[in-house]
Amino acid sequence: MSLMELNLSNEEYLSEKYLKHMVLDFVQMHHFMREPLVFDHGEDIWVWDVKGEKYLDGISGVWVTSLGHSNKRVIEAVKAQLDNLIFASPILSTNTRAIELVEMLGQIMPEGLTTIKILSGGSEATETAMKLVRQYFDQTGRPHKKTIISRYLNFHGVTLGALTATGMANRKAPFEPLCGGFRHIAPPYCIRCPYNLTYPECDVLCARFLEQAIIYEGPDNVAAFMAEPIQLSTGNIVPPEEYWPIIRQICDKYDVMIILDEVATGMGRTGRWWGSDTFNFVPDVLCMGKGMAAGYMPLSGVAFRDEVAQVFISEDNERAFADGHTYGGNPIACAAGIAVLQELHDRNLVECCNQMGQYMMKRLEDLKEFGVVGDIRGAGLMIGIEFVQNSETMEPFPGELNFGVRVGRNCILNQHMLIRYAPNWVALAPPFIVTEIEIDEMVSRLGQAIIAVLAQVRG
Repeated sequence: MSLMELNLSNEEYLSEKYLKHMVLDFVQMHHFMREPLVFDHGEDIWVWDVKGEKYLDGISGVWVTSLGHSNKRVIEAVKAQLDNLIFASPILSTNTRAIELVEMLGQIMPEGLTTIKILSGGSEATETAMKLVRQYFDQTGRPHKKTIISRYLNFHGVTLGALTATGMANRKAPFEPLCGGFRHIAPPYCIRCPYNLTYPECDVLCARFLEQAIIYEGPDNVAAFMAEPIQLSTGNIVPPEEYWPIIRQICDKYDVMIILDEVATGMGRTGRWWGSDTFNFVPDVLCMGKGMAAGYMPLSGVAFRDEVAQVFISEDNERAFADGHTYGGNPIACAAGIAVLQELHDRNLVECCNQMGQYMMKRLEDLKEFGVVGDIRGAGLMIGIEFVQNSETMEPFPGELNFGVRVGRNCILNQHMLIRYAPNWVALAPPFIVTEIEIDEMVSRLGQAIIAVLAQVRG
């Protein structure tokens, strides 16, 4: 047979003939093929579909494109690297771009986290972090310290270990039984407190219960507490300011490491370089991804304390960290990551993210006039809006109503704005280059979507 190059028309890109051979992430393809969304090109914070329709990218792809589309500096860096070196075996060597990227990242990492392993995806990063702490304790004479405690409602990835750490039943059910050695505790979800308490009178019980969980499991068995600094996949849930310092104190007391999943929150998304900076603490292991190469190449990584790294340095090869991924430290991806860091630094885009985030939070307050916006929360350009049917009692809409899903779908299909959504919330996370005028437009489009859905719901 001959391999024919396709030259499809715009209509053919949208046809079931071709789409039926694809599987998208967490998408029911039966529904997708009825209303397919196929993009062709992008510029700054805008993307165009194959029909020529223009969309505001209100979620940075998926918290990824912090520099927007068509950034010349990153594109030129990738092009230049293509002419130089495209691959270097991570089991035999490293490369110049990988060394440069690690050194540059070390300048912005939280204090002491300057040993870095470069990977290519978020799930790789969280898996690698969990393996790291388990092997660390094994090689320091504490082989029983294997248990990873994480939180309900957190999302850590789709590979089996990362999925086991994830606290979302709907993501896990089809793949049970999963891995052993994982436990979960309640999250810091103040407006839906699992303990039916009220902050601050609660004394941040959701953090303090970690100590009890460690005692129940046995301190000699617990290796790490793993969590996102802000709970992303449940609507950007922000913990009280005392939460992370309390967690740090408890983990220090019982020699338990903190693995901070900053795959989405890192690289400036919270208005600081890292979510840990936002909450004034330092983890032991930090997972990064998404914004590292701003969508121009797949890139992720794990940073950890130098004293942890020393445990893996030995004449005995069996004591080396037993983890590897084919595209780890890929020179093209690292070249993109270097250019992204340079852009973020030279254009002061992390502070821009902070300022534009504050502006967006203020503008979103206008949506409370509709009576269904119960909570606006987030940090930097990572903002969630939770819908309620009564903004005084915070009573949620019935799950079957799918109010947030309907608002999100209206945003995409009718308002031409890309947004993340779930049954009771939507989230916005535009690129750091967004302007006040563009934020005004986003808030306006979201408002129009809420009005349309309210008209449907109230008849």
